[in-house]
Amino acid sequence: MQYIDHYASPLGGITLASDGTHLTGLWFDGQKYFAAGLQKQHAKKELLVFRQTKEWLDCYFKGQNPDFMPPLSLHGSAFCMTVWEILKQIPYGQVTTYGEIAKQIAKQCGIASMSAQAVGGAVGHNPISIFIPCHRVVGANGSLTGYAGGIDKKAQLLRLEKQWFDKRKNPQKIAGLQ
Repeated sequence: MQYIDHYASPLGGITLASDGTHLTGLWFDGQKYFAAGLQKQHAKKELLVFRQTKEWLDCYFKGQNPDFMPPLSLHGSAFCMTVWEILKQIPYGQVTTYGEIAKQIAKQCGIASMSAQAVGGAVGHNPISIFIPCHRVVGANGSLTGYAGGIDKKAQLLRLEKQWFDKRKNPQKIAGLQ
C-alpha cells in the first residue's frame, strides 16, 4: 500500500508519497510527471516518515541545510538510479551541469561519451524533488533549464540556497538569478 500527505511550501503545494516507511515521492502539485509511480490505490495517512520529511522541508525553506535525511526509496532503471545517485552528491548551495554528469557516467562506464540529453531525461524523471536535488543541475552556459516543477521554482530553490557559479570556473552567474 502507498500513502500520501501534503505540505504547504512557500513555493506551493507539495505532495508526498511513502511505502509506509520510506519517502518514495515528492512532487510540486501539478508538476510534469506529477505522482509518477504512485499507485491508484493509495491512502492519506500521517506517518513518521512524513513528519520527518516536513521537518526537513521546514528547515530547508528557512534557508538552512538540513543535517538529517528521512529514509528514501527510489525505483527506476539502472541508468536513472545512477543519475539520481550523482544528484544526491551535489552539495547544498552548489550546482553542476548535465554535461558534467554525462562525463562522470561515461568515465564510470568506461565509455568515450554519454549524452547530456539522456542525463536530462533521467534528471527530469526524479521522483523525489528537492531531496534528490535535480534543481542543482543547470545548462552548460549556466542557464536554468529542464526542471519538472517549472523554471520559476528552480530559480527560487537556487536563490534560497544562494547559489552562484564559482567565478573561477565560469564567470557567468546563473541566468535568471541576478
